[in-house]
Amino acid sequence: MIPACNEEKRIEPTLRLYAGYARDCYQGTFQLLVVVNGSTDQTLAISERLASEFPSILSVNIPGRIGKGGALIQGLKLALHAELIGYADADGATSAESIFRLAEVCAQPGVDAVIGSRRVPGAVIHQMQPNHRVLASKVFHLIVQTLFPLMRIHDTQCGAKVMRRAAVRKILDSLHIADMAFDVNLIYALKRAHCHLQEYPLDWTDHLGSTVSYVRTSVVMFMSVVRLRLLHSPFRALLWLTRPLETRIYRALRNPVPSPPNRPPASAK
Repeated sequence: MIPACNEEKRIEPTLRLYAGYARDCYQGTFQLLVVVNGSTDQTLAISERLASEFPSILSVNIPGRIGKGGALIQGLKLALHAELIGYADADGATSAESIFRLAEVCAQPGVDAVIGSRRVPGAVIHQMQPNHRVLASKVFHLIVQTLFPLMRIHDTQCGAKVMRRAAVRKILDSLHIADMAFDVNLIYALKRAHCHLQEYPLDWTDHLGSTVSYVRTSVVMFMSVVRLRLLHSPFRALLWLTRPLETRIYRALRNPVPSPPNRPPASAK
C-alpha cells in the first residue's frame, strides 16, 4: 500500500513502477492499495485513471488529513485479506525489485515482518538525501535508540516494510501514532508482540519534491516517540492528565492527534 497526500507530481511514476513490475515480473496475486488522505490536488484522480491501465491498483479516498500513520493504519485494516501486507512511500524511493524481495523474505518460515533498511550491509544508495535531512535522520535515530535501547533496528524510518497478516492482527490495536513517527510505533509494537523481525537491505534513491514541512515534522516526531515511551512506562498516567495540552499542541502544529491512551486505573490518578 501507499499513503498519499497531495502527491500529484510523484504518484504516477511510483504507481507505474510498482504495478508495472508486478504485472511483468510477479506471478502471484498482487494488489496496490493507494490510501489518499486529505488531498486537495489530483492525487486521487491520477490513481483512479491508472487503475484502468493496471487493474491491480485500488484507490481509497479519506477526505480528512489523517497523516501518514493514520493512512497506513486504515490501509492495514483494509488489507487484512492478504497473507503478506507491505507499504512503501509515494515517492518511489525504494526500487520495485526491493519491495518484492522483502515479500519473498517475509514469506520464509519463521519470519513475521521484514524491515527495509538503507543502513545494513548490502544496501545500495543511488542518491543520498540532502545533508540537513541526513543529519536530522541521525539525530532522530539516536533519540529512538536512547528511548528504546532494545529495539535494535538500524533504520526505523525507511518507508518499506512487509508483514504477515497474523503479525498485523496482533498489533493493530497498539498503533496510535498518526504522523511520520508511525514506523517507530509499528516496529515497537511488533517487538512487544514477540514477532520475529528481519532487517533487509534495499536498493534506494532519494527523490526531491517532498511536501513535508521539515521543522514542524521533526518537532511532532520527537513528541510522538517520547509519548510512545511514556505510554509503555510507569508514567503513562501523565498522558491522560496532559491530554488537553497534547491535543492543542498537535493541532497547532497541524498534525493529527494520536489516539488517546486508555484511562489509567484509579490508583494511578
